[in-house]
Amino acid sequence: MKFDITIIGAGPSGLSLACSLAKTKLKIAIIEKNSKKKFSNPQKDGRDIALTHRSKNILKKIGIWKNINPKKISPVREARVLDGNSSKYLHFDHVKTVENSLGYLVPNYVIRKAIYDKLQTLKTIKIFANNEVLKIVSNKSSSKVYLKNRKIFESKLTVVADGRLSKIREKIGIYANKTNFRAAMSVFRMKHQFNNDNIASEYFHYNQTLAILPIEKNLSSIVVTLQNDLSKEFLNMTKKEINQKIENDLKGKLGKMNIIGKKYTYPMLTVYSNEFYRDRSVLIGDAAVGMHPVTAHGFNLNLRGVDILQNKIKKALMDSVDIGNADILKKYEKNFRKVSLPIYLATNAIVRLYTNQKPIIKLARKSLLILADAMKPAKNAIIDNLLLKNS
Repeated sequence: MKFDITIIGAGPSGLSLACSLAKTKLKIAIIEKNSKKKFSNPQKDGRDIALTHRSKNILKKIGIWKNINPKKISPVREARVLDGNSSKYLHFDHVKTVENSLGYLVPNYVIRKAIYDKLQTLKTIKIFANNEVLKIVSNKSSSKVYLKNRKIFESKLTVVADGRLSKIREKIGIYANKTNFRAAMSVFRMKHQFNNDNIASEYFHYNQTLAILPIEKNLSSIVVTLQNDLSKEFLNMTKKEINQKIENDLKGKLGKMNIIGKKYTYPMLTVYSNEFYRDRSVLIGDAAVGMHPVTAHGFNLNLRGVDILQNKIKKALMDSVDIGNADILKKYEKNFRKVSLPIYLATNAIVRLYTNQKPIIKLARKSLLILADAMKPAKNAIIDNLLLKNS
């Protein structure tokens, strides 16, 4: 079976790349090991994705943003980072921007459904569900993907997008640096007595990280990150105990708290691939970079990678260059590494700093937050770089 591009993995990154290349008329195959039902009708998973303005613009360009119900989009007007019980915090405010918000919160399942709905309108893209990849063999002219059912897909370029625990990454000989924080993130929603004022807050307590993400005036998404042993204790708590705990952790700032719906838990494992391409295979999404959620960069970085790669592919087509050419993939790797590596290293450093229990480190944390908030040019640069650029 011959295509121009074969994408392995029908997650948000793989599907977004396919959508972004629709107007090129390239024939694209998407191979997914799960059933079509699982990714065509994604279920709620508790995760609310923080989207930057840049990500919104990428989704607009691809034709996906219009498929997202505006009622499911929650603007974030301010963000605050707090250490322990200190009254001082690092503050980001939308008034420093040309927009009416710092960014947006959208449920993960809503984004996934919007991407799939867009894909359904594209005739040059075919999805092959319930298919497992055995191996990939590349030569100077093509890349062949061998499936367990003995089908073979031949194309100019194979895109690996099967997640941070990617088996395909290993099959093509690319290794990744992995960090297991031995912690778990629990996400759930809570109604509360007082208005959240569209403020997102991140509390670095001494035994947990607590994020409050504003969904509606009196409804927030709560993210609690704890070491594995403490996480198990937390998950065994009753709703009444959780309500009281979060209320106490917030010192009553949002009044009475009431958990609604299910709790969802995810392990904290970060991944950064040593290479982003090899031969005619290229990595995108979490297969390339799997971020810790503490700085909310994961999906935004994935979209940046997709945008960089689709631009390189389109440029190659304009120049009549082979889209699987090593020079094209090397440029993608260089550009995406420049964007992703500093954020990845900084995020992991933040997590280590704010989970360290040594007294001297606790003191340093408070000083760093006060210093960072006082550095206006640096704060404005962060807002400008991460929230406003439209490229």
